Amino acid sequence: MRSYDYVVVGGGSSGCVVAARLATDSDARVLLLECGDRGEQNPETLTVDGYKQAFINDRVMWPKYTTPQRACMNKSLFVGSGRGLGGSGAINAMVYLRSSVSDFDDWQVPSWRWSALESAYQGLERVLDPHRRDPTEFTQACIEAAVEAGFRRATDLNDGDLDGVLGYEWMNYRGEQRRSSYVAFLQPALSRPNLDVQTGARVERIVIDAEGRASAVEYSVGGARHCVAVSKEVVMCAGAVETPKLLMLSGIGPRAQLRQHGIEVRLDQPALGENFQDHPNVTLFYRGRRDVDAKYPQLYGFHRANPASDLRPGQPDTCYVFYPARSSLREMMMRMLPTLVLPPVLRERAPLTKGVRGAVSLAFASQRLQRVVAQLYGMVVILGKPKSRGTVKLGGPRASDQALIDPAYLSDPEDLATLVAGIELARRITGAQALRDWGARELFPGKWARSTKLLEGFVRANAMTTYHFAGTAAMGCEDRGVVDEQLRVRGVKGLRIADASVMPVVPVSALNAPSMLIGYRAADLLLGDA
Repeated sequence: MRSYDYVVVGGGSSGCVVAARLATDSDARVLLLECGDRGEQNPETLTVDGYKQAFINDRVMWPKYTTPQRACMNKSLFVGSGRGLGGSGAINAMVYLRSSVSDFDDWQVPSWRWSALESAYQGLERVLDPHRRDPTEFTQACIEAAVEAGFRRATDLNDGDLDGVLGYEWMNYRGEQRRSSYVAFLQPALSRPNLDVQTGARVERIVIDAEGRASAVEYSVGGARHCVAVSKEVVMCAGAVETPKLLMLSGIGPRAQLRQHGIEVRLDQPALGENFQDHPNVTLFYRGRRDVDAKYPQLYGFHRANPASDLRPGQPDTCYVFYPARSSLREMMMRMLPTLVLPPVLRERAPLTKGVRGAVSLAFASQRLQRVVAQLYGMVVILGKPKSRGTVKLGGPRASDQALIDPAYLSDPEDLATLVAGIELARRITGAQALRDWGARELFPGKWARSTKLLEGFVRANAMTTYHFAGTAAMGCEDRGVVDEQLRVRGVKGLRIADASVMPVVPVSALNAPSMLIGYRAADLLLGDA
């Protein structure tokens, strides 16, 4: 049996950072296991404009679905995530936002407050080198409209103050290259003799020995089973869905659930898989009087839409993104429409999905539609601080069985009220003079949807994921939480979690930067212990 000092499970946003730093900053033997491909096999994951093609490439996106969502017309919603080195950070819109001071205060873990994390963020950014995109006439009109509606113009969205601001977001790119954690951290470390990277590897379970230590990792590649010994630690970086699932398959989790699937209980941990959080969103679409001159969703805004919420004073509860439809509407429809028109039993049949996507592609070939899309923009309203809490549970006893993902969207009534208030605030922005001058004819849901009841119906019918999954292995102090503030799994030796699973409360903004931060900090903790 081969042996490594560290085995990192999952080569996503955090996993690439952990593996690269462990191999670069020490002589430890490191193995990174990733189920997907290397980026070079899917070159669209390496370029700035490639995110559109990546979004419809099934090789780089897991086709996952929720359980039926009672508050969303009992629909099973698409909640896919990135696969391959770089993970979701290799296919997303490249948003790099630290989030806010109050978000880290919500975690109630002193060593993970904003002031304790700034140096780690700075170290991460020296490697990533994020940038902001240049203003355009459209983006300037959007900012002016937001200011008219009561927002402050943000000079830097990474200063920790997101109370009522809108401005240009930082994005992890350089020139025409996407700066995912794979590109920025792992690629430069691939030549190191102490780092092995195995792609196409499906991890089956973590072996917990008689002394309660994570001593080995079992995985398969192309149907062949492998097992590697671990002398120091296993680091779980598979994300807020796959990390709890793999730990449950390894015998760590709620006792009754493990026994239901015939899995030997190594550690009864009822909290694992609980506390699942995501940012649901809805989009309002508008048509201007001229072509939108922005190619990317490069503006991000934050505000407190629901003053009745018990959030901290000055803490925003909603996010606002101006979305130029020409940037990726065609690809978004190709990805999402099959999930809407095909029943669940038919979604995985490739010919049917291919047929629906082909119809979308044919429709978008129309010059008339292209002219409309060129003038079309969306106002995405995102629930940034959801009160609803869902679960991730085992769907079967094998690693190939999809987990049962239940975000419990809108199960807390406050979430629905906050999204409706967010829509009303978004309409105040689009109704401001600066955007009226540009053109802001609401096409969807349309001006007829004015009453609270109609807007609630619109939200229930159209809410979708923002792909910001967190919380299923929450961190806590004083014996609270699945992991301690050093990210060590309580009750098991030699096992840590370093991904969005450990976030006790989801931050208000996109999770890519905080996820990479967790990976960066985890490497510091591991190297410090070593």
